Amino acid sequence: MRSCGASSRVDVRARRSLAATTLALVLAACELPEAPPDVAKPFPAVFERGPVSHYGLAFAGKPTASGEPFDPEALTMAHPTLPFGTRVRVTNLENQRSVEVVVNDRGPAVKPRIADLSVGAARRIGMIADGVVEAELAIVAPAKRPASSR
Repeated sequence: MRSCGASSRVDVRARRSLAATTLALVLAACELPEAPPDVAKPFPAVFERGPVSHYGLAFAGKPTASGEPFDPEALTMAHPTLPFGTRVRVTNLENQRSVEVVVNDRGPAVKPRIADLSVGAARRIGMIADGVVEAELAIVAPAKRPASSR
């Protein structure tokens, strides 16, 4: 015959084991929630798709919205909302050529275009002759420092 103390120890172990197994099954059956929207996503992240144009020689040397002089040969872009200094990969969807640019200006002025590229950037993705192409914008790196967006 067993003593009362040994039996209760076995019962406690069995109950703990059963409780742990039950908890594991319940947790395994639960779906994990999605990450909240404010959690940073890995880069590059596709940001936008749509028509992209280029601008250039007439604005050479004039100040951009960020304050720096416009250089048509620099790899830059005008975008209506992205912070200045954001690095973006622009892919021409008609030929799959890409270029990495930095946002330094506001635009485009013509709707429904989503961005204006410098002539140098437009040349790299083969869109000079077309003027406007369907493109995809992917953020490569956020701006290093907050900048105003006049």
